[in-house]
Amino acid sequence: MCDLRSALKVLDESGELVHIDEALSPRFEIPAALKLLDGGPAAIFEKVKGYENRVVGGICNSRRKLSLTLGVDVDRLHDELLNALENPSKPTVVRDAPVMELSMEVDLTRLPILTHYERDAGPYITCGVVIARDVLEGFQNASFHRMLVIGRDALAIRVVPRHLFRMIERAKEAGSPLPVAIVIGLHPAVLLAAASSPPFKVDEMHVANTLLRSGLRLVECSHDKVLVPADAEILIEGYIHPDERVDEGPFVDITGTYDVKRKEPVVRVVGIHMRRDAIYQALLPASSEHRLLMGFHREALIKKYVRQVVPEVKDVRLTFGGCGWLHAVISIRKLSEGDGKNAILAAFAAHPSLKHVVVVDDDVDISNSSDVEWAIATRFQAHRDLVVLSGVRGSSIDPSADQERLLTSKVGVDATRPLEKPVEFFSKARIPKVGEVRELLLRRGVLIGVAGSSGANA
Repeated sequence: MCDLRSALKVLDESGELVHIDEALSPRFEIPAALKLLDGGPAAIFEKVKGYENRVVGGICNSRRKLSLTLGVDVDRLHDELLNALENPSKPTVVRDAPVMELSMEVDLTRLPILTHYERDAGPYITCGVVIARDVLEGFQNASFHRMLVIGRDALAIRVVPRHLFRMIERAKEAGSPLPVAIVIGLHPAVLLAAASSPPFKVDEMHVANTLLRSGLRLVECSHDKVLVPADAEILIEGYIHPDERVDEGPFVDITGTYDVKRKEPVVRVVGIHMRRDAIYQALLPASSEHRLLMGFHREALIKKYVRQVVPEVKDVRLTFGGCGWLHAVISIRKLSEGDGKNAILAAFAAHPSLKHVVVVDDDVDISNSSDVEWAIATRFQAHRDLVVLSGVRGSSIDPSADQERLLTSKVGVDATRPLEKPVEFFSKARIPKVGEVRELLLRRGVLIGVAGSSGANA
């Protein structure tokens, strides 16, 4: 099975899932637990105060969890996603589906939707994939959107000028509401596909099907012809009426700061279905899971674009300190002067929201911020290696930018070593026998809790 439950089984067997039996509230208490566990094991909350459904969160908060649930080595994840984007495949459509086992009263307040932060406007669905069916041509689009509960049968949905926005505009031109389905409780491969951005009219469910090796099943909704994952946990059917707008926000975005309040569209809910003993899937805003899901496709795109101008790209990271969105570190094998700057420009082209990028040599561990800072300290000269761009497109979530006109300044740092100097000038000094002595000291208990005991200078 390619569903949430099969993924949870894999994580449980790998020691990457904890079961929390204490009854916690969806208002602040479960979010607090997810915050405390951030970057650690995923968590399933077996008892939720005032609700029958269990809650799960954090299943995509690390590359290891993605690797385990997708069955792909960590260093192959980017290429696996790029392959799926380039080779989408049509899933099987079935008539009967677990997500249709129970049809519920249309009442969103019966779901354990979380209220995450103290100034949030209310309970928000944050891990719901919105699948929309175009009213003119019938193609589908799947994407993540935060949704504020504003009534028993209504949600305010944040829509940025991308594919769903275009579909709402097309529905307006046709004088029709846009049929949508909100699907909650999905396999990580489906989440990863929905968080990616294939070309307009390419169905993200087809991308997910390739990631799942043709294991995804779809079923038709009861109120319209929208096709949704048959093995999802919860299905909310509804319509977006293009001319209806309400206040949405405040809400904590990926930066950990509050996004501004805006007028946004409304989803009018007409049906709710779910599996027996359905599990509500949550995503804590500004968490590792939020940043990894939102940024992973952009990392893959940066790698693809940089490969076109630099012979060898080792890896790419959108850093945690850069909110998983605004800062990138790229590791390359430099063959000629200028490779670093070419990589910087390619990265900005691949990810227009990117604000700062650092390019380093392939001997630098880009997952280690101290290693990256060391490369800047020893290999970078501002007069020679700094790239500054002003008045260019930025991100709406950057509070320091012009958020209305989406203008910002960008900085690229070429921290690759100059090729005219001997490589020995830039290599870290090493002490022989470190591995053997480490094992000795570990057996003696001397290195427990000592910084650097896990592998520096190995």
